Amino acid sequence: MAVKSLGKIIRSVQAFGRELSRKTAPAPASQIPAIGVALGGGFARGIAHIGVLRVLEEEGIPVRMVAGTSVGALIGACYCSGLSLAEMQDVAHSVRFTTFARWTLSRYGFASNDRMISFLTRTLKCKTFEELRIPLGVTATDFNTGEGVVFHSGSIVDPVRASCAYPGMFLPVEIRGRYLVDGMLSHPVPTRPLREMGADRVLAVHLKGTWANGGPPRHLFDVIGQSFAIAQDAMSSLWRSSADLVVEPDVAGFGYDDFKRADDLIRSGEVAMRKALPEVRRWMEAPATEPASANAETKNNPALARPVPMSAD
Repeated sequence: MAVKSLGKIIRSVQAFGRELSRKTAPAPASQIPAIGVALGGGFARGIAHIGVLRVLEEEGIPVRMVAGTSVGALIGACYCSGLSLAEMQDVAHSVRFTTFARWTLSRYGFASNDRMISFLTRTLKCKTFEELRIPLGVTATDFNTGEGVVFHSGSIVDPVRASCAYPGMFLPVEIRGRYLVDGMLSHPVPTRPLREMGADRVLAVHLKGTWANGGPPRHLFDVIGQSFAIAQDAMSSLWRSSADLVVEPDVAGFGYDDFKRADDLIRSGEVAMRKALPEVRRWMEAPATEPASANAETKNNPALARPVPMSAD
């Protein structure tokens, strides 16, 4: 009898262990949705993207793909090439406007961003899209057609330069005979390119900020910058429709060239992302499907069709 009772106890313990393991086991990898992060533009304010990525990494949220516009393309290239977030923070502390740009006399703009060539060459841990540890899409805009262009292959450097070529300030960047300017004209926050890359869930990071301070513009850059900020707000519904979640770090108090406030900007990204964590955790509990509205909207509006893929080489 004692032996039988002991056997029952052992079987009960084993059954309890199996049930406990079933309840606590992580979801199979095949059930975890492919999460993509869309990083928008914002000059120095883009340093806040590092804070968003840091929280995702600390919480074990797998980022399967990234798409970036303007400074978002720069941050995305660094992250996807294998720089740690600590290394990215160190880089953020050291950069200034002149790290990327030099003033020039040209009828096409006031500055060239050709200094980004040497900066990216010494900073990135790989130089082509094919070598990246995480798939990356870099957006730009064809100056002549207004068409959005997304780079997925070839050299990384020139596509990032093109994505950062803010019209009126920086000279356009020529790639394979096409003159390209800032991706924010076609993809202010590149959510739709992420859908085309295969993302099940899209987390969009929008750095909403204004150039105006409530008074008259101080110079031409205020006029250009505030005009584009107004245009971006007007077209925000286009990219928001492809986002499952929009994270908006509070960067209103930061200037476009506030590189010296890197720690504060990173903190703003962390705070915003932590507030959004409950929704992201829910993604991890159930498989995701693409919102029906995204496909329907594309069919009804040719302007929102698949962005044109382009190789940098």
